[in-house]
Amino acid sequence: MHRFAFLVHPLNLKRDVARKYPFVKFLPESWVEAMLWRMSPKVLGKVTGIKSAAGAETEGWLIAVPMTAKMMLENETKALDLLVEACQMAKELGADIVGLGAFTAIVGNGGIDLQKRSPLPVTTGNSYTTWTALEATKLAAELMDIEWQRATAAVVGATGSIGKACAYFLSVGAQLPDGTIFPPVSEVILVGRNEERLRAVCNELLSNNPQASVRISSEIADGLKNADIVITVTSSMDAVIEPEHLKSGCVVCDVARPRDVSERVHKERSDVLVIDGGIVEIPGDPLWEFSIGLPDRLTLACVAETMLLALEGRLEPFTLGRDIRPDRILEIASIASKHGFKLAGLRSFERQLSEEQIRQVRERARQVAARR
Repeated sequence: MHRFAFLVHPLNLKRDVARKYPFVKFLPESWVEAMLWRMSPKVLGKVTGIKSAAGAETEGWLIAVPMTAKMMLENETKALDLLVEACQMAKELGADIVGLGAFTAIVGNGGIDLQKRSPLPVTTGNSYTTWTALEATKLAAELMDIEWQRATAAVVGATGSIGKACAYFLSVGAQLPDGTIFPPVSEVILVGRNEERLRAVCNELLSNNPQASVRISSEIADGLKNADIVITVTSSMDAVIEPEHLKSGCVVCDVARPRDVSERVHKERSDVLVIDGGIVEIPGDPLWEFSIGLPDRLTLACVAETMLLALEGRLEPFTLGRDIRPDRILEIASIASKHGFKLAGLRSFERQLSEEQIRQVRERARQVAARR
């Protein structure tokens, strides 16, 4: 059996740290941050009971890196040192591969600098995250009666690794190993802050499909106003998408952690469908000693990629850096199918969406459209 470790860190200074140390709920945030600066990586707990449809088994450990996203950006050198320490800890525990969660997958040049110093292969998990985000978005669009091949799709954070990969499949399409076709949409809008980098991504997409309709926007409001589909995956520490940015009846897949979509959207826009990206169902009877905020049978796709590589015996840095190869994304999708990992329905703001809830959003969008 090959084993894995997965690195996490607190997204919310007090809420997430309180999962391990309940007393911090009563402390000022400045005290909690000061406490984290003095800490080393900690083992949060073990994950067992993962058994694939192909009969393989794996288990692993969650290891916490005591830094928030803000802290990592303020001192990337210290963050990288702590990640190396966590990888060494993973090796001592008996892990064969390490997965990187949230901002641990961003610092150190998207895992590339960490891999140079790590005693184990590391992966960001971004290949499988990309695929499950596309899967979930397409399913949500169908449930909202959006015609995929006639839709306008916006990718927020399009110059990042996952955003660029999503934009590739939205503009070029693909054929899966089982023959299933993933068709391109009608138009893709690349949204980001750096126009030069956006143009470079746009040119690259057009070189792969000269017939594609791709344009860029450096303004959220402009980029999203006509979008039927939005996939958002920035590295912002704060929400970037507000209620006034969204077209009625659209689907928004929020892959980012911390979230890109404001809580105000959830409260004020009952006519748009916001879904969480990258949530998958684990085969077997998984048991988590420490919860990451999901039911035991579910996990994030980045964690699932690490599990899959352990199950498959692919002990290698499968996904690193800013550029994700499309063939790698299709390969991990095929590996996931082989082992029985699958999309876990649709969730929104960490809650499962029912068919009735989706129907209500769809009907509300129709009512809004009828009044115009």
